[in-house]
Amino acid sequence: MAVKQISVFIENKIGGLATITDVLAQADVNIRALSIADTSDFGILRLIVDDVFKAGNALKENGHIYSITDVLAVAGDDKPGSIARIVKALANEGIGMDYAYAFFAKKENLAYMIIKVEDMEKASKALRENGIHLASEEEIVSL
Repeated sequence: MAVKQISVFIENKIGGLATITDVLAQADVNIRALSIADTSDFGILRLIVDDVFKAGNALKENGHIYSITDVLAVAGDDKPGSIARIVKALANEGIGMDYAYAFFAKKENLAYMIIKVEDMEKASKALRENGIHLASEEEIVSL
């Protein structure tokens, strides 16, 4: 069950993140989760938003380069060991993660983790077989 993630390339300079988040705010796009990875010259801002189409249009209209990627969103109880259980389920099946980031929601006291893996089907199966909830895009958007 894939969730759409937007990755935006931004210059590594003061105000870069402010510019992107302002563009999305002006387009009435709500950010559900974000992660930033940077180098000395540029950064990659990864976002889960409530409306990927609207976000993409706003970014494009404002000259920002972005891509859309399928990722997995998994949910676990907001308590110690939940993330360990998720990554262990993948590791036990020999599934490596390209990257991951987590966010928390007050709804039902769940912690969510966004995971990018090479083999989405294999990872989804391993997680389900270990009783780990895969969140739908609709579920993430409704948080």
